Amino acid sequence: MRLVVRLQPVRQGLVWAKWMLFAAGVAMLAYFGFVVMEAWTFQNREQHDLARLLDDRQQADQTGRQTKSLASEGNPPAAAIDGLIGRIEISRLGLSTIVMEGTTPTILRRAAGHIPGTAFPGQPGNVGISGHRDTLFRPLRNIRMNDTITLTTLSGEYRYRVVSTKVVSPREVGVLASGPNEVLTLVTCYPFYFVGPAPYRFIVRAERVGNKS
Repeated sequence: MRLVVRLQPVRQGLVWAKWMLFAAGVAMLAYFGFVVMEAWTFQNREQHDLARLLDDRQQADQTGRQTKSLASEGNPPAAAIDGLIGRIEISRLGLSTIVMEGTTPTILRRAAGHIPGTAFPGQPGNVGISGHRDTLFRPLRNIRMNDTITLTTLSGEYRYRVVSTKVVSPREVGVLASGPNEVLTLVTCYPFYFVGPAPYRFIVRAERVGNKS
């Protein structure tokens, strides 16, 4: 008995598989391009808005028309236009990104997010800021002790010094616990090069130094 294998259907299946994989690759590249462009456009727009608002505040200071901020009255400073908090910078790492209020997927796709329920810069307590490890917070993999982190808000400029880093479980929410001192906690996923949802969180802890600018 002779076994006959028809190769035509097999070849057709391989051709279809090749084109499906190609289409999937193109779709992933297109989505990545969309995310990068969306974040770039959003960052530029919010940077422009922040610069304008800071300039308005400076002019108000010079003419003596500045009113008391909510922070000076003991209340959380209000977010600016569309939830804009300010800008976070770590000069040594080349990290500079807008910070928005909230940690929804849309916000974290475009910016770093101020974690709701945590303190605001200038208040006693723990300022929590989250960002994606594969985009805006990727430079954190090279953070060092004593690095300076600067938060620029409409209430002023605040500087923090890195005092510790650690890796924790996503369930370890104690890293955001508040206290009497002014501290900053940065949160991102870990490992940095993990493919898929990362199983841990990388935590950067910093303490306030100096006075508000």
